[in-house]
Amino acid sequence: MAENSKSGLTYRDAGVDVDAGNAFVETIKPAVKSTARPGMMGGIGGFGGLFDLKAAGFKDPIMVAATDGVGTKLKVAIESGIHNTVGIDLVAMCVNDLLAQGAEPLFFLDYFATGKLSVDHGAAVVEGIAEGCRQAGCGLIGGETAEMPGMYASGDYDLAGFSVGAVERDAVLPRAAAVGDVLLGLASSGPHSNGYSLIRKIVAQSGLAWDAPSPFGGGTVAESLITPTRIYVKSCLAAMRASDGVRSFAHITGGGLTENIPRVLSDDLAARIDMTSWQRPAVFDWIAEQGGVEEAEMRRAFNCGIGMVVVVSPDAEAVVRSALEGEGETVSRIGEVIARDGDAVVYP
Repeated sequence: MAENSKSGLTYRDAGVDVDAGNAFVETIKPAVKSTARPGMMGGIGGFGGLFDLKAAGFKDPIMVAATDGVGTKLKVAIESGIHNTVGIDLVAMCVNDLLAQGAEPLFFLDYFATGKLSVDHGAAVVEGIAEGCRQAGCGLIGGETAEMPGMYASGDYDLAGFSVGAVERDAVLPRAAAVGDVLLGLASSGPHSNGYSLIRKIVAQSGLAWDAPSPFGGGTVAESLITPTRIYVKSCLAAMRASDGVRSFAHITGGGLTENIPRVLSDDLAARIDMTSWQRPAVFDWIAEQGGVEEAEMRRAFNCGIGMVVVVSPDAEAVVRSALEGEGETVSRIGEVIARDGDAVVYP
């Protein structure tokens, strides 16, 4: 009888290192702990994360949930080796969306998937997630790290984020806007996490390497383009506390100004935007010129320097603006609400 030549295979032989996963969890525990806030219960490592709404101070809350990713901005991080800020983007894309309903972000969970886990790279990503949570005032209560050989090329990884917030029932946004309401624009930190498939194509066509000096400032090309998405949570919550004249918040993500502002207006209203009312960051001018991107496409693909739009009643404009600037925002009066007669956003 022939001797059985089969060896005893292990999960590690298949490309999954359980020990590395355990070491990763231990490595990120301090970062997770740094996001503690009222309402958090327990720590990571269980099968689910717990949160106490009553301890967070809510009386009659409506729960709001959001999920998002970072898109192909991850390729800039992977190809340049800058991993410590895309976690901020991940949090920002979720928690800024919660603001559209007036919700305070309470907790966050992440999903990190890779072919082979690098504890160092993974820890850098989670450090960014923790920083984003600290900026947003929400707790990092759990997540999932998936090591999947054969699904991702060497060095590649993917991220998804999930955030839950709450708002008191009588404070849910958006509120009905009216003709004459003011549009306040909050400055972005750059492209945020949208339009990177087009940006990467333009960078490739330009012949610039990621470590080349940036023609639009901010260090190297990669360092400039990896600038994390601005988190508007603390400033927008301050604006809501300052006045009930806040009608709504429009997070300017994919679709740009043209498609996101109408999402918080009724069908009979439109936004009139004065594109000269703020200074557009140099990166957008470079994108438009280098890629030959038409202005209408720029307004649909990018935030063009405005990451959040606040719709506010005229009599509340001053106090809301003061609250936003008090939290460090650069605020511009970018337009007003008008009766709709054609396009939902017009650029005179």
